[in-house]
Amino acid sequence: MNADVIIIGAGIIGAACAHELAANGLDVLLLDAQRSGATAAGMGHLVVLDDNPAELALSDFSIQRWRELGRVMDESCGYRNNGTLWLAASDDEMAVAEHKLKTLSEQGMSCELLGGAALRAAEPELHSGLHGALKVSGDGILYAPNAARWLIAQGGKRIVQRRACVTGLQGQQVELSDGSLLHAQAVVLANGIDATELCPELPIQPKKGHLLITDRYPGKVSHTLVELGYVTSAHNAQGPSVACNIQPRPTGQLFIGSSRQFGTRDPEIDSWMLARMLKRAVDFMPGLARLNAIRSWTGFRAASPDGLPLVGEHPQQPGLWLAVGHEGLGVTTAPGTAELLVAQLLGRQPALAIEPYSPARFHQSSDRPSTSATAAWRPGS
Repeated sequence: MNADVIIIGAGIIGAACAHELAANGLDVLLLDAQRSGATAAGMGHLVVLDDNPAELALSDFSIQRWRELGRVMDESCGYRNNGTLWLAASDDEMAVAEHKLKTLSEQGMSCELLGGAALRAAEPELHSGLHGALKVSGDGILYAPNAARWLIAQGGKRIVQRRACVTGLQGQQVELSDGSLLHAQAVVLANGIDATELCPELPIQPKKGHLLITDRYPGKVSHTLVELGYVTSAHNAQGPSVACNIQPRPTGQLFIGSSRQFGTRDPEIDSWMLARMLKRAVDFMPGLARLNAIRSWTGFRAASPDGLPLVGEHPQQPGLWLAVGHEGLGVTTAPGTAELLVAQLLGRQPALAIEPYSPARFHQSSDRPSTSATAAWRPGS
């Protein structure tokens, strides 16, 4: 055996899984092709979403873990508990904010409804015509590339990281581009959109996104600002879409998003989409038009058909475990994903119900039971 567990992908999901496995006494070999995936391209917004109960449970559970980690993480990880303001541009959206307040409050989260005047006091740069907002105090931000490196470093000698291109995968065996074969008691696939190169049967498709970052303007914005139309526009399953998403960075810079496009793997910036996205942001914060932008880029989110990740053993390949398909919530849900995966792998009771995230939900014709003989094992077994 080359390690207790081999993980393919050293982004935020792979790093969190390696960190959790090492914390449970397992030796991990972390393989990464260094393709600059979604972890390097994303905003790092730690946000609870409530499109469905499973999404709410996993994102809330994970953010609680990020708050615990935030107390001890390096400053370079850029963790801040700055909260999210969900912006309402109409009476209808204020009704959505009230419904969201009820849902999140019932989950035990700290939320507050702001009227127009209170919103202007909290964020004076916003358009004066907004009707109000829902403030979710527990949300935060993170610089995900450094957070991934920090998580890996915490594993010490139990985590060995290696640059390698995986070309073949079958259960507990991994084939590298140089023809060598690696073996482990378990293999974890956590390489985002590239997972379909190794497992083409996985129901994952790319969603392209654009981001832009400004020069330094300290104090311009305090909270992460997201329009309440985000769910219906940015999560629209048909056609390209944009939504206002403005995030303050610890550097004083502003991240501006967000956009989504299906049916493309072209990494080039689409000027029409970038312009549409920026216009949407300026509609909510007019002063953005006077700020200097220093860089824009694109990235790809790995989306499953139902918007929930695949976390668990591959229903057709014993010994192969999946942690993929997180779409835009990979950074948020990384620690929760890791805990759910490792609990299953070690045969323990997970903190959340695993059925909504089980890969078997897309393989209902499989005759294999959901818990295999490989599920419960320990280092050296």
